[in-house]
Amino acid sequence: MFALIKKALFLFPAEIAHSLTMYLLKISFKIPGIKNIILRLFTVRSKKIERKLWGIKFPNPVGLAAGFDKNADFLNELSCFGFGFIEIGTVTPLPQEGNPKPRLFRLISDEAIINRMGFNNKGVKSVVEKLKNRPKNLIVGGNIGKNKNTPNEKASADYVACFDTLFDHVDYFVINVSSPNTPNLRELQDKTPLTKLIKAVQERNKSKETPKPLLLKIAPDLSNDQLTDILNICNETQLDGLIATNTTLSRDSLKERSEAIEKMGAGGLSGLPLADRSTEVIKFLRSKNQKIPIIGVGGVGDVSKALEKIDAGANLIQIYSGFIFKGPSLIKKINEGLTKIVHNN
Repeated sequence: MFALIKKALFLFPAEIAHSLTMYLLKISFKIPGIKNIILRLFTVRSKKIERKLWGIKFPNPVGLAAGFDKNADFLNELSCFGFGFIEIGTVTPLPQEGNPKPRLFRLISDEAIINRMGFNNKGVKSVVEKLKNRPKNLIVGGNIGKNKNTPNEKASADYVACFDTLFDHVDYFVINVSSPNTPNLRELQDKTPLTKLIKAVQERNKSKETPKPLLLKIAPDLSNDQLTDILNICNETQLDGLIATNTTLSRDSLKERSEAIEKMGAGGLSGLPLADRSTEVIKFLRSKNQKIPIIGVGGVGDVSKALEKIDAGANLIQIYSGFIFKGPSLIKKINEGLTKIVHNN
C-alpha cells in the first residue's frame, strides 16, 4: 500500500508532495477510529528499548528529525507512528518565507534529498500556539535558529529570544548553526562565535528554576580538529549533548546523473549517501568523549543503519529522509530490531 501511495506522491514536486501528504493525513485523522488503528499498527512498546537521558524517559530511541514538522502543525498525527520523540523547527524569532522555490529535490536512485529551504517557518509565537495543544506524553524538542536578516554578530539575541519563548513548551533545545541554507550561518560553528552563542543561551537556561537540556546540531563536513574544538566547547559551556549530523554539502559518490544534480543547485544533502559520514562523526566524538549524549542522524534508512549509529555511540537516533522513502513502517522495524538485539544480548 505504501509503495502505491509513494509512487503517486512522487509524481508531484517534493515540497508539494510533502504538503499534500500532511494535509491528507490531517483529514484522515478526522475519521473515527483511524488514530487508534495507526497507533496499533506502528507502535512498539517494550521496556527493552526505553532510554533515559537528561531525566527524560524516552519510550524508544527513534525520533523524527527537525525540518519535517517545522511549525508543530502535525504533532497529533505524527505522534501515532511510533516515534520516541519529535523535534520541531528550525524555528526563528520572526516568520520568514525561506528561499525561493523550488528548494526541495528527491534523488530517488540514491534515496536522498537535497534541500535549501532556508529556515522557512511561521515564527516562534505561532509555533508556541500550536505547542499548547501538543499530545500528552509526547517528547518534543525545539530546534532554534536565527532569522536570515540578523547579522551573525547579533545572532545570540535571536537564539535567546526563541529559547525564552519556547521554554515552557518543549522538553529539550537544539541550537542549529549547521544548516548550509542560511547565508554565513555555518560561520557560527567557528570556535569563538560558537562559544559566545552557546554561553548566551546557556546563561539564560541556567537562570531558570529547572534548566532544559541544551544540545548543538553539527555539520558532517567538519574536520576532526573542528570536532575536537566542538567537544572542548561542550565542556566549557556545559552543553548537554550533540546531534550528529546535519546535511552535507558533499555530492560525492551519487548515482544520480551529474547534470541533474547541477540543475537542482545548492543545498544540503540528506539520506543514504550521508549515512557513513555521519556515523564516522559519531564514532570520532564517542572516541574522544565517552559520556556526552549523542543523537545520531543521517541516512538511517533501515535497521542496519540504525544499529550502526547506536554501535558507533549514539544514544538516540533520528530519521528524516528514511521516513519519506521507506514510510512509517521504518520506525516499527527499527524498534522491533532493537528489541531483538537487546533480547539476544
